[in-house]
Amino acid sequence: LFHEQNMLGSRTGKTIGRFANKCAKHWQETSQGRQQHLSSVRQPRNIGVGGYSLLAIPAATFALGTWQVQRRKWKLQLIDELSRKTELPPVDLPESLSELSSMEYQRVRVVGTFDHAREVYVCPRSLIQSGDSEKQSGGLLSSSSQTGALVITPFKLADRDVSILVNRGWVPRAKTAPESRAQGQIEGEVQLTGIVRKPEKRPPLGPKEGHSGTVWLYKDIEGMARFRDVAPVLIDADSASTITGGPVGGQTKVTLRNEHFSYILTWYSLSAATTFLWYSKYVLGKTLM
Repeated sequence: LFHEQNMLGSRTGKTIGRFANKCAKHWQETSQGRQQHLSSVRQPRNIGVGGYSLLAIPAATFALGTWQVQRRKWKLQLIDELSRKTELPPVDLPESLSELSSMEYQRVRVVGTFDHAREVYVCPRSLIQSGDSEKQSGGLLSSSSQTGALVITPFKLADRDVSILVNRGWVPRAKTAPESRAQGQIEGEVQLTGIVRKPEKRPPLGPKEGHSGTVWLYKDIEGMARFRDVAPVLIDADSASTITGGPVGGQTKVTLRNEHFSYILTWYSLSAATTFLWYSKYVLGKTLM
């Protein structure tokens, strides 16, 4: 029994010794590998002029992203200023119509008569809801989901021998023909308030002419003015001009192209991606392809 115990103790001791040796060897290998890794990391890589010059790419894209942030801030401020401009008290139409080029979204008062026989139409257009149901209740029954047309009518000014264009508002497609809304065709001299507008740009894929007869695809003020032999001036009648059976006024929406947020995402994403690639190649030494 005593002999067997000695043999068992001897085998156990050998097993423990072998295990200890393996642990020591593993620790030594791990330690050496770690030291080699740290040594390789600590050693500065020869990036070279070409490598450093490539940092211009993430730097430039980051700068462009920051520039777009400032542009977006400016654009939002401009839209806000123009929106407030539409709420200012109206002024009289200036004697020199050329002054209107710097008065977009300014409210103006005009007095004169409509020439309904020479209407033109801009379509298809959706109804812009002003949110003031009282002012719109006298107009044509409509739904914001419907498409229709804007009625652009020559307007003879009472204080001078000049006619301009007035966007009377929106009508549903079924009411585009003037005979279908005779009740809303105002006769005699009227006073109205409108918002000065500038021409819309031709759609990129739209036809060069932009119109067929009296129907236009966009607000080509110069073209409509030549077509009806009037001054190239357009004002959008406000919602107070809406009458029973007539177009729904107040079809002005302050819109400026504002795609800066998507540009911000694009430039900053490119900056982050190129920074990561540069770090992987020149700092970590990884092969990118």
